[in-house]
Amino acid sequence: MKQHAAGHASGRRVRAEARQALKWFAATADRFRPRTSGVVVLIYHRVGGNSGLELDLPVARFTEQMAWLADRGLLTSLDAGLDDLARGQAAARDRVVVTFDDGTRDFVDHAMPVLAQYRVPVVLYLATGFVDGNKPLPYGAPPVSWSGLKDALAGGLVTVGSHTHTHALLDRLAPSEIARELDTSRRLIEDHLGVSPEHFAYPKALPGSPPAEAAVRERFRSAALAGTRLNRFGDTDPYRLARSPVQASDGMRWFRAKARGGMELEDSVRRALNRVRHRTAVT
Repeated sequence: MKQHAAGHASGRRVRAEARQALKWFAATADRFRPRTSGVVVLIYHRVGGNSGLELDLPVARFTEQMAWLADRGLLTSLDAGLDDLARGQAAARDRVVVTFDDGTRDFVDHAMPVLAQYRVPVVLYLATGFVDGNKPLPYGAPPVSWSGLKDALAGGLVTVGSHTHTHALLDRLAPSEIARELDTSRRLIEDHLGVSPEHFAYPKALPGSPPAEAAVRERFRSAALAGTRLNRFGDTDPYRLARSPVQASDGMRWFRAKARGGMELEDSVRRALNRVRHRTAVT
C-alpha cells in the first residue's frame, strides 16, 4: 500500500515538473515571436472546487488574477472585443475577455462574487444537458442551477453562450445530431433564462466537421476554439477565436504571460496530446 501511494506521489511530481518545464520553454519561445496586438480570450472552468484538478483554481488565486486585469484596464466584453476585431483597428492597448466553460455550481458560488467585485464582464459557455438534468460534469463537478444563473444574469456582467447540450464533440456527429445539439442548447437557454445565446464554444476546443462549422456559423455570432494566442485586430475569423486556458499551475507568472497573448507553444503540445487522448471520445 505504501509503495503504491509513493508511486502515485512520484508520478504527480514528475507530471508537475514536466508542466513547469513546458511553461518555461513556451515563455522562452515567446521572446522570438513578433509582437502583435489584439484580443486575448481566457478560458476558466472551476474556481474554489478544491478538486486538485488543473482546471480548478483556488479562490485566492482567481481573485488575484481578476484584480491584476482590472487594475491594468485590460478587461472588455466579448461583444466589444469582437467589434474591435471586426474594425481592424488596434485599441489603445490589448484587451482581455474572461470566459468560463461548462457551467459548474462554483461559477455562481465562488467566481461570481469576485467577478462582481472587480466588475469583470464574463461569458459562460453552458453545456445545458448537465444543468437541465442536474447531472455532474464529466470531471465530477456539480452543475449550476437555472435559478442560480438567473441571479447571476441580473448583475449585468454575464453573457450566456452555448457549449452544446451534452458536451458532444461535433466532428463525430451526423448533421441531424449536430442540429439537435445546438438547437436544444439554444432553446433551453432561451426558455429558462430569457436570452438568446449569440456565442458558441466547441467542446474540448476541438474544431467541428464542415457541416458542424456551417451549422455554428448559421446560429451564432462567434465560435471559440483553442490557440493560446492573441486574436489579432483585422486578421481574426470570429468563428475561430483562439482561447487561452488558465491552469492552477500557471500561478501568476504564467497567467500574466497568457493574458499578454503568450504561451502558444504550450498549447501546441497540449493539442497534439489531446488529439491522441480524445480520438475515441464522443463528449
